[in-house]
Amino acid sequence: MFTRFEAHFCQDGGTRTKSNGPLAHAQEPTTDALVCRLGGASFNNGLYRIMTPEIVAWGNAFVANAFTGFSDRVQAFAFDWLGRVFALDSARIEGGRPGVVLFEPGTGEALEIPCNLSTFHENELVDYKEEALAEGFYRRWLANGGAAPNVDQCVGYKTPLFLGGKDTIENLEISDLDVYWTLVAQLLAKVRGLPLGTRIRKVEIES
Repeated sequence: MFTRFEAHFCQDGGTRTKSNGPLAHAQEPTTDALVCRLGGASFNNGLYRIMTPEIVAWGNAFVANAFTGFSDRVQAFAFDWLGRVFALDSARIEGGRPGVVLFEPGTGEALEIPCNLSTFHENELVDYKEEALAEGFYRRWLANGGAAPNVDQCVGYKTPLFLGGKDTIENLEISDLDVYWTLVAQLLAKVRGLPLGTRIRKVEIES
């Protein structure tokens, strides 16, 4: 079923934690089937990653804490090099199945993608790779000496864009995935609802 995805995305060596057979054999793939078959798999040198069950729990917790309106509706299944979470939203239907939502730690935005799990992998990631995964930005990060993140890492913003950080290579660093999501969720909880243009002088992070 994911034949186009498999033709355009090469799995990085040794990244898969377990496999119960090719995902292409699944007639109606679900997040559980995806994680079961490809959990821990990384593609195109860390550009896109399928979550392990542990990382699914981290991703769902991040969404629940940072985007409270989605907390009972979504199931995370993947993330990209920037730590952006891809999840299915049971409250929105695309092609008869739950639609995909992109949760961005750097901007604090939730973006609806007009795809379900199948069309996201077969169409969106193949035809709109730049828009979906910021591939060009990743290439610049690597070309400037940045490292590909490990399966439990991402390339996060030192200062999130929603706090005035710049969308530049210099504002990026390798981060522990769970720590990054936890810190961003706390920051978003503190700044949401403030008037536009409010200056943030000091933010305390709970340990």
